[in-house]
Amino acid sequence: MRKRTLFLILGLLAAGLLLVVGIPFNWAQQSNFPQVKEFRIERSMPPQAVACIECHKATQPGVFADWAKSRHANANITCLDCHLAQPGDRDIAKGHEQYYNRSDLPYGEAKYKVPIASIVTPKDCSRCHPDEAKQYARSKHANTIEIMWKLDPWLNKGMNSDNERKTGCFNCHGTVIKIDENGDIDPNTWPNAGVGRLNVDGSKGACTSCHTRHRFSVAEARMPEACDQCHLGPDHPQIEIYEESKHGTLYHAYKHEYNFNAAGGTWTAGIDYRAPTCAACHMSGSGKVLTSHDVTERLSWETQAPLTVRPENFKPFPSNSDWQTERNKMKAICQQCHGNSWIDDFYDGFDKAVMEYNEVYFKPVKKKMDELYEKGLVDKTKYFDEHLELQYYEIWHHEGRRARMGAMMMAPDYAWWHGFYEVKNRFNAFMEEANHLLKTGEKAYRWDPYPNATGSTKRPVEIFPE
Repeated sequence: MRKRTLFLILGLLAAGLLLVVGIPFNWAQQSNFPQVKEFRIERSMPPQAVACIECHKATQPGVFADWAKSRHANANITCLDCHLAQPGDRDIAKGHEQYYNRSDLPYGEAKYKVPIASIVTPKDCSRCHPDEAKQYARSKHANTIEIMWKLDPWLNKGMNSDNERKTGCFNCHGTVIKIDENGDIDPNTWPNAGVGRLNVDGSKGACTSCHTRHRFSVAEARMPEACDQCHLGPDHPQIEIYEESKHGTLYHAYKHEYNFNAAGGTWTAGIDYRAPTCAACHMSGSGKVLTSHDVTERLSWETQAPLTVRPENFKPFPSNSDWQTERNKMKAICQQCHGNSWIDDFYDGFDKAVMEYNEVYFKPVKKKMDELYEKGLVDKTKYFDEHLELQYYEIWHHEGRRARMGAMMMAPDYAWWHGFYEVKNRFNAFMEEANHLLKTGEKAYRWDPYPNATGSTKRPVEIFPE
């Protein structure tokens, strides 16, 4: 009996010793044991990568200097890590191959030849930034070509030219990148860094819209200047609204004190910045709200729509979220600097502005416009070739947006003088002209021919498969 007990004790001690020295016990199989991440930076680089760097250093010193100052360079991320293509890829830059047979260029030798893609896409970036790419892919930014075609009469009625679209609309919204019969990028679709660009590899968007190449700076993307390249003008003047707001005033007064280079997920109100920028409210993490590259989050109204609706009810691109949940996220951002009563009272005013726009202005105008179309007094064949169509469009696309967005971002001049004041004027003018046509039965005057209305009305099949 004593021997049996002794053997049992020795056995237990031996098992314990095996565990201590690390002999087979699979801790990873335990349900609550996290998987250990392994990080390794390879400080060496293949000769092909050296060739890229040295050649661009000589031929495009601006590109090299940007990369050399980037976090990518500090982590030894080279040209090849982003631009290397696989044999057979459709987006291989065939023109680039000629540089491997140039004696006048550094490393212009065939032995350094590798397939290169000129366009770096979110799919490429996702190899190192998977969460960011996934969030971005479901955002309104990445899907803005679809939204634009579903919402915009300029495209659907062909009322502007293809080149007007390329130099204007598509520079922000993005093009559908195409490869021509020679294997080159179609110049009608390139160059383009539009936020909703459809790439040859099927991914949507361009990370360089906000993180400009080749420095790809997180600091740059945190600044309002990163957003004002698209969010400005008569129809969506977010940057002008921000400039007028108290947030914008404080930013300009104290931006020299801001720590824009804080590590991702650590940018903190009151420590790294005094008043928020666009990114601080709509994307950056704060408090218990995590950073997200989905700008559709934290929104409780869709103020770009003709009739203001909740984001999940926005037909061109309904969100997969609940507006109350998203509002609570935004409130949590506000709570980093404001008290609950201030936040609740602000949202009360914003909600009332939305409802007044919907009920007092837009719905009556929409009802009157439908009546004019029904009675054939305004023609549906084209758009903008009759004055009332332009009046109707601008009441929601220009003044109506400014009123709602001005109320949302606390810019009183845009909420009133550029917003509801102008809405009233256009409402009155619209109703006067519409009622005259309905009373007399006279058809609206048409501007014919309408200038440069030559754009294609065919929706891109890559976005809208037939």
